[in-house]
Amino acid sequence: MRALTFGAWRDQPGRLVLAILGIAFGVALGVAVHLINASAAAEFDLAVRSLSGEAHVVIRGPRSGFPDTLYPAIVQARGVHMASPGVELDAQLAGTRGTIKILGLDPFRAAGVQPRLLAETREVTLELLKGDSVLLSRAAADDLDLAAGGILRVHAGAEMISLRIAGILPAGATRQRIAIMDIAAAQWRLGRLGELHRVDVKLESGMDPASFREAITPLLPAGVVASTPEIESGRSASFTRAYRTNLDMLALVALFTGAFLVFSTQFLALLRRRTQLALLRVLGLTRARLILLLVAEGGAVGILGSVMGIVLGCVLAQYGVQRLGGDLGAGYYSAVAPVLVFSIPALAAYLSLGIAFALIGAALPAFEASRRSPALALKAGDEETALQSVRSVWPGTLLLVIGIALSQAPPVQELPLYGYLSVAMILVGAILIMPRFAEVALAGLPWPRYAPAALAAAQLQATPRQVGVSLAAIVASLSLMVSMLIMIGSFRVSLDTWLDAMLPADVYVRAGRAGETGYFSAEEQQRISQVEGVSDALFVRSQSVLMRGDRPALTLLARPYANGRPRAFEVIDPAALTQKAGALPTAWLSEVASDLLRANPGDTIEVPIGGALRAFTVGGLWRDYARQNGAIVIDRGVYVAVTGDVRANEAAVHLQAGARFEDVARRIRAAFSVPEAIEIASTRELKAISLSIFDRTFAVTYALEAAAVLIGLFGVSASFSAQALARRREFGVLRHLGMSRREVGAMLACEGFAVGGLGIAAGLAVGWLVSLILVHVINRQSFHWSMDMHLPWRELAVLSGTLLVAATLTAVLSGRRAMSDDVTRAVREDW
Repeated sequence: MRALTFGAWRDQPGRLVLAILGIAFGVALGVAVHLINASAAAEFDLAVRSLSGEAHVVIRGPRSGFPDTLYPAIVQARGVHMASPGVELDAQLAGTRGTIKILGLDPFRAAGVQPRLLAETREVTLELLKGDSVLLSRAAADDLDLAAGGILRVHAGAEMISLRIAGILPAGATRQRIAIMDIAAAQWRLGRLGELHRVDVKLESGMDPASFREAITPLLPAGVVASTPEIESGRSASFTRAYRTNLDMLALVALFTGAFLVFSTQFLALLRRRTQLALLRVLGLTRARLILLLVAEGGAVGILGSVMGIVLGCVLAQYGVQRLGGDLGAGYYSAVAPVLVFSIPALAAYLSLGIAFALIGAALPAFEASRRSPALALKAGDEETALQSVRSVWPGTLLLVIGIALSQAPPVQELPLYGYLSVAMILVGAILIMPRFAEVALAGLPWPRYAPAALAAAQLQATPRQVGVSLAAIVASLSLMVSMLIMIGSFRVSLDTWLDAMLPADVYVRAGRAGETGYFSAEEQQRISQVEGVSDALFVRSQSVLMRGDRPALTLLARPYANGRPRAFEVIDPAALTQKAGALPTAWLSEVASDLLRANPGDTIEVPIGGALRAFTVGGLWRDYARQNGAIVIDRGVYVAVTGDVRANEAAVHLQAGARFEDVARRIRAAFSVPEAIEIASTRELKAISLSIFDRTFAVTYALEAAAVLIGLFGVSASFSAQALARRREFGVLRHLGMSRREVGAMLACEGFAVGGLGIAAGLAVGWLVSLILVHVINRQSFHWSMDMHLPWRELAVLSGTLLVAATLTAVLSGRRAMSDDVTRAVREDW
């Protein structure tokens, strides 16, 4: 039995290599994506826990903070052993070096609750009390190339402040990029007097954290929540869960395609070996032993491919972390630098998945081979008859119907699990009906006068079910690529349209590129409005609000209203509610916020603003591709009246007729004492930046889909190779009848062209159907935003043309070995 298997592999090494590579690539991509995502999530969890230290409960407020007068009440609550107050802000660094988290702590309180953060000597810790000093984490010092005694420059308002580096924290304190200040100094220097953002509470022995949270919650203002470090970590992880899950699913798509590669190559290879297997059956080999032998061949391919994939996946994961970061370029984990952790259970799971997919891919052909009568299989020309059972369309049709029905199911724990299952059902169903599709499509194929083309047409019409099996890998990979192209193209066009609607001004000014410490005071806003060349300036205040303790904070945007709705604001439903006299003020929800709050136009919601819950009527919904956590827009006049906060984060500036962007930008910068503390950009620049971020985010998606198509091309090559080897006698007869090698090659090229065309047509149709689920189900349930369908005709045409050429060339190259055999030996070969 081993001789039979090894002999088949020696006879067709290319088929073996392609099958192994198909499984290897699928496993490698799955391992790489999973390891990177898991390592980044673990690092983020470690960062959250390192800031909490030994605290049992974390009391956290929104980005605007909560009054520090709440701290005495927390300290005096029953069960509190020690409490460490904190100011926590992301500050924009000078230049273009990103942001750094600044943590303002009471050194003496923090020593008892977060001892690892302040495990320095007493002298260095006391340096923090001087007001202009910070302690840098080792990660921050290395990234910024700073050392003790150096200067750290960050934005505060529209100014720049310089902080002296008093020391570097030990490497084991935290791997996060942070700077620690004295809490009073942080409140003073960063413009947060009277504010706190967190209080880390260490409870007395025996005090239950859940009971303490229940008791302390009534004392907390609206928007301030009491949670545990575990809840804090879970809230952070929930923000990226949909993104990580989608990447994992895309990686499994490549493995799924690899399984079809094993299936199609094994099926077609068994057709060539049918007489050998039939002879073994005549000599006494039982059906069970035959199935075991053939499945074991698939298992061997799975083991070799999976082991290779594990090694390659670990290498890709290491490269991905170093070059793209823990978020693979999406920007979710920019604050952490993950250390890759090789999880043995995860590697074992992907090893098992690779082997299982290969076994499944080999099992179906094995069962089919065992059912064939040895007497019939010993006869020449039995190939097409052996595939009679795959002609039925009912299994595939049933799966298609089930898949379409599942696409209407709701998400499971905010994940589109039924959507993914729907896509799998549709793909498998479509592939099962390919033999019947090929039979119907080829029946009408015309016979041209050119002899090689006519022979190609005759061959395809005589073997439609073999063609159907050959189409499996093409349809599996191409349909997924097409669906992703349509989804990403739709998203990009929708984003471009959205940017046009949301960026109507000529100039946009921000107090810092990022972070939470930049703002414009009322006097600075007046300066911008009075700059020569400015006709109008719209100022927006951005804050965060915690609606639920286990969910990320929503973004609260306070911007001017006009006629009961936000100015210069694109909404999904233009028929906004008319605000009646004495009615509640209106709030406009992004689609994400609408789903998370389960609120629709006309509903009443309560938003924590200024330490109290304020009631609003939902005036309408709007698309927001910039804030996946969700956003709420309210009238800035209402916000100022409630909070007394007149500051703004950004300004949308309209220019007077004839004014030039460069001149106005220069005058605005001149109005500030530290011009580099503000960011000024034109609408065109902001659009270009946004679209480049989009392209970077989906770069990994393109790579995963390209890998799936590559595996599909492997399947095409293996399929044509197996068929060409099985047709050596046919080629020998044709050569005896006077056909040249070139004419035989032309015949194969025509066959490859026709099969490739059928695969492309089917792949486009199935891909379009899957794209509907991706756009309207999976994307909507994963990220809660909608988009308009757009077909990227040019990209689809390029992809189809490339695959058509590849299929044609593959058919010719695959037949070269069969055509190279001696003509006489090929004709004499007969079992």
